[in-house]
Amino acid sequence: MVGKDCVAIASDLRLGSQSLGVSNNFEKVFNFGHVFLGLTGLASDVTTLSETFRFKTNMYKMREDRLIEPETFANLVSSTLYEKRFGPYFVGPIVAGINSKTEKPFICGFDLIGCIDFAKDFIVAGTASDQLYGMCESVYEPNLEPEDLFETISQALLNAADRDALSGWGAVVYVITKDKIVKRYLKSRQD
Repeated sequence: MVGKDCVAIASDLRLGSQSLGVSNNFEKVFNFGHVFLGLTGLASDVTTLSETFRFKTNMYKMREDRLIEPETFANLVSSTLYEKRFGPYFVGPIVAGINSKTEKPFICGFDLIGCIDFAKDFIVAGTASDQLYGMCESVYEPNLEPEDLFETISQALLNAADRDALSGWGAVVYVITKDKIVKRYLKSRQD
């Protein structure tokens, strides 16, 4: 979700096999410098892709001698997913970050073969995406300050997870500004 000179990315912490809950501390948001990647979907593909992007961003940093920008990282995600289009990873990626040069927030999402979906306000993925769209459309306002953005994304995620049996078990929220990154955990239902 995009705010005024800030961006937030959030995820639940549930790891499950359909209706069987396996863990309540499986983070699906990964940090690559000042760019964040949210990965929903098959847990083994989430882990594989997070390590793949860790490797690719480290190689980029060594070769370019700078951190990767969100727009560049989005293209890296897209091309990596498209390479496997005939046997795709079962994931729903979301990229969020602040461009270090322009200081503008950036968010986008992808389908499982890497088609980029740019957004100006919010983007969702995962099993509760229908509920998340409804909640985000009802609570989102443009140009929110970081604290208001945290409250908005938290309420949207928690209320949507309450309406989806395959989501929940806690949440993690990152609020990213040009100066700092704030990470907070939220408690939610554990059923």
